[in-house]
Amino acid sequence: MRRYGKHTDEDDVRVRPNRKGNRPRTSIRPKHEDAAEGFVLTVDRGRLTVLIEDRTIIAMKARELGRKGVVVGDRVAVVGDLSGAKDTLARIVRVEERSSVLRRTADDDDPFERVVVANADQLAIVTALADPEPRPRLIDRCLVAAFDAGLSPLLVLTKSDLAPAAPMLETYEPLGVPYVVTNREELADGGAADRVRERLADQVTVFVGHSGVGKTTLVNALVPERKRATGRVNAVTGRGRHTTTSALALPLPDSDGWVIDTPGVRSFGLHHVDPTRVIHAFPDLEPGTEGCPRACSHDEPDCALDQWVADGHADPARLYSLRRLLATRERREGD
Repeated sequence: MRRYGKHTDEDDVRVRPNRKGNRPRTSIRPKHEDAAEGFVLTVDRGRLTVLIEDRTIIAMKARELGRKGVVVGDRVAVVGDLSGAKDTLARIVRVEERSSVLRRTADDDDPFERVVVANADQLAIVTALADPEPRPRLIDRCLVAAFDAGLSPLLVLTKSDLAPAAPMLETYEPLGVPYVVTNREELADGGAADRVRERLADQVTVFVGHSGVGKTTLVNALVPERKRATGRVNAVTGRGRHTTTSALALPLPDSDGWVIDTPGVRSFGLHHVDPTRVIHAFPDLEPGTEGCPRACSHDEPDCALDQWVADGHADPARLYSLRRLLATRERREGD
């Protein structure tokens, strides 16, 4: 057996053969006990902006992390040049255990999960009441993702100057999901932002929503000193200049809270969610499943939910939404 030094063997080193001047490489990773603690603010093409104490630095993921991803919201250990000076680059050597992970897939038959953010407490689902028209199915999907990730949901309804909020509230108010209704005039004078800000205090809140609903405009009102670009998006096609291209964490003024703005979404795939857990996002329907037969798919003749809805305990549109979600999950399982 070929050895390097007196006390090394094949368990201690890995040797890459056939390379001139190759040196043994230890498989024992450094602990980096002196690494600084940081909070990932944004990720852009492999470069990460990290907050360390009161300054931001640019860092990259260390090779020793392998394929482990680093996302916005991660709490990390960083070594290297931590001055934040121009053209300096530090290394992220450790990702701390996450308290929560919000995931999505491109669609329901896409097996590749995308981690949206880590360590969030709350998911703010932003939807316009008009221009573009509200998409209840997308809201339901976001609620499923929130409950699955252990996040508290918050419904933010925008543009109430264009359409009344009552029809939407009739659907979602019985679920006990907290909500805030805003309009463009109130956003301009700060009143709407104050109401939303009350719901965000001392929490890490992720904002999600379809393009054009006013999500980034709301974030700009909440954190005015860090305005992001806003632009017009066609309400029908979704085409146009989308306002946010990458997730960004922003500190909420006069609070320990954080706002994480995310790119507008056209869909919110739930391939990663176990179909049996989908019902938990429908608290208005879940009690009605007590009368269902064992292993009920909730879309069969003996399903108790039909009678539950007929007796007025829930809106028929909610049962339709549940069954649509479950149908896509069943098609995926059968593929």
